[in-house]
Amino acid sequence: MTVDIYGIRHHGPGSARAVLAALEAHPPDLVLIEGCPELDAIVDLLGEDDMVPPVAGLVYAVDEPRKATFYPLARFSPEWVAARWALARGVPVRFLDLPATHAFALADEAAATPQPDVEPDVASDAEPELDVSPAPPERLDPIGTLAAAAGYDDAERWWEDAVEQRYDTPAERFDAIRDAMASVRAADTRPDDDPDVHANARREAWMRKVLRAEIKAAPESRLAVVCGAWHAPALVPADFPAVSRDQALLTKLPRTKVAAAWTPWTAARLSYSSGYGAGVGAPGWYQHLFDHLARDDADPRDLATTWLVRVARTLREEKLDASTASVVEAARLAETLATVRGRPSVGLSELDDAAQAVLCEGSRLPLDLVHERLVVGADLGTVPDSAPVVPLAADLTRQQRSLRLRPTASAQEVDLDLRRESQLARSVLLHRLQLLGVRWGELSDTGRTTGTFKESWTVEWRPELAVDLVEASVWGTTIAAAASARAADRAESSADLAELAALVSACLTADLPDGIAAVLEALDARAAVQHDVPALLSTVEPLARTCRYGDVRGVDTRRVRTVLGATVVRACVGLPMACASLDDEAAQQMVTAVAGAQRGLSLLADGELDEAWAQALESVSAPDHVAGAVAGRATRILLDAGRLDADTTAHRMGRRLSLVASAPQAAAWLDGFLAGDAVLLVHDHALLGLVDAWVGGLDETAFEDLLPLVRRTFAQFSRAERRTIGEQLSRLGGPDERPQGGSTVDLDQAMPALRAVAGYLGWKVVDRDGAA
Repeated sequence: MTVDIYGIRHHGPGSARAVLAALEAHPPDLVLIEGCPELDAIVDLLGEDDMVPPVAGLVYAVDEPRKATFYPLARFSPEWVAARWALARGVPVRFLDLPATHAFALADEAAATPQPDVEPDVASDAEPELDVSPAPPERLDPIGTLAAAAGYDDAERWWEDAVEQRYDTPAERFDAIRDAMASVRAADTRPDDDPDVHANARREAWMRKVLRAEIKAAPESRLAVVCGAWHAPALVPADFPAVSRDQALLTKLPRTKVAAAWTPWTAARLSYSSGYGAGVGAPGWYQHLFDHLARDDADPRDLATTWLVRVARTLREEKLDASTASVVEAARLAETLATVRGRPSVGLSELDDAAQAVLCEGSRLPLDLVHERLVVGADLGTVPDSAPVVPLAADLTRQQRSLRLRPTASAQEVDLDLRRESQLARSVLLHRLQLLGVRWGELSDTGRTTGTFKESWTVEWRPELAVDLVEASVWGTTIAAAASARAADRAESSADLAELAALVSACLTADLPDGIAAVLEALDARAAVQHDVPALLSTVEPLARTCRYGDVRGVDTRRVRTVLGATVVRACVGLPMACASLDDEAAQQMVTAVAGAQRGLSLLADGELDEAWAQALESVSAPDHVAGAVAGRATRILLDAGRLDADTTAHRMGRRLSLVASAPQAAAWLDGFLAGDAVLLVHDHALLGLVDAWVGGLDETAFEDLLPLVRRTFAQFSRAERRTIGEQLSRLGGPDERPQGGSTVDLDQAMPALRAVAGYLGWKVVDRDGAA
């Protein structure tokens, strides 16, 4: 039995080229790849033409899909190259890492293990003893250790110079990598009970178990093992420890049920910045490097030129100048920099420096514009239709194709006109996915358009959405059924009326009749026993908006309106009692709820509900025992609705702002009455005079106490409005000249404007003399 151990970097283009050359030079009878064995059942799919990297093996716990792990593969991944080589030649491919069925269960056990509590010595007054215990060992960086030994201060740069960007014959390099890693492992001082050391020991014990079984089954065959460089020394058969030692690490391992599938991956998620521990700094650059190395006539000079041509092309797409002559000069500069820096070939840092100096005239900003597109890349892989997926993911794929809403790795803006059937269907799909927690799209601002028929979405496919789909599959096998079931479950477990009302709106926009029925039933049941009036009022606006704009999507909102009507009646009946004896915080909550309900009812123009609402507001606007903020807000709403005339309003304001009234309550009433709108004070001199008289009549102590409250009220007005109010006050004159009520409109001056407006409306204006 011959076992070839190929220690690689998981996403290294030079490592991938070296593995390919080694396999060609020494064809194996079996290829073993680092990865969980659950992928063995679907590894053959890697050989299909429809499998386009980047892709990832997804292994997840069946009962708890959120527990999942990915095994990403790019075209420049050695594992991908080895699997494709083997499958193209009929050579079996298997994975030899610790099975996920054990790994997930072990992780659960570790998380459930209680940590020891250290009780402080509170009875002693002595100074604490100096802690002389050794500090916990830092996480070992094998590549960093080798780079430091080679005189490099940048581990990535050393690995690229030593492995990834070399143009010599690479097959013999694996022995050197294995010997180097063996030296690093021998110098590792971490104890055996260190979590990382123990986890790696268990994994390597399982790998050796697989190798022993294969060696025993076919002693005359040749095996090729593609694994991380760190594990390579531990997998050499001649250096295997005793079987009993490995068995001690592998006995009585817990299990959990798992499943595996292939899922599309993105170039961006191969990078360090995504949080991927085995990622690379520049996936797009590594892909370019691998394509260049794969050529039989690979030349370092061509590498620089071809990359800079891509940079120049992208700069031109960004409307920036980048001439052919500049590309030639930049390539020469990059080669010179590589020589000066002692690098075996031109690297990305030299190319960036050359591009910035020549193509970007010394500015980094233009280069940053193309960095995301070139250095990282925006590739999104695809998997064959025959790949196993959960039914929910299959239904999503079908709808994506039928609606021509293709997933992309980069964020895309999608504007939808809901009057068009196909675009309405896209909106429905995105809303249903949001209900399921699969946030492929996010609603964004529609811009200057305020029509209800338009939606704007930002859609971006992220690999973790595959896990979200698996997790959501417990609710159903189709997107519609699963979203309805998820909405019904949320409604059943929620006692928050505002949340239920928002859920009604979400079900409507997602076109889920079954979901709407379940949520409305829960909302009606909760509202029937709800005595919290602010909670009832908080449901009015979302339900009213649902009724008002539901016709845009062509859905039936009659049931929603029925529930809304019953909720409004309950709130109106309970409002007078709920507004009695409120403290400041409760009063502010009530004001917010009343204002929201008013906005909602104003959308419907329902005579019966408006009448009931007006009577409820009247019952809290006049009594003195009602909190000032609530009474002021109610009075203002009635005035705006024409339910109160100016004289009655002025009378109530005068009573609330009289010197015998509580000054803080008066300030609260004024704040509720004005509520950020200065139009009344600008155009109604009677009300302005009453406010001015109240402020002027406060004694010094009360004025100092109320100044922050009054200032907060007037701070809501714009600077122009405050200036206009000041000018109006200057024209009011002394107290004897201030109007005490009635209208101060000059009809003679207003007549031209009245005639113009009347003409637009088709009315006739008659002056005092009866003339038209």
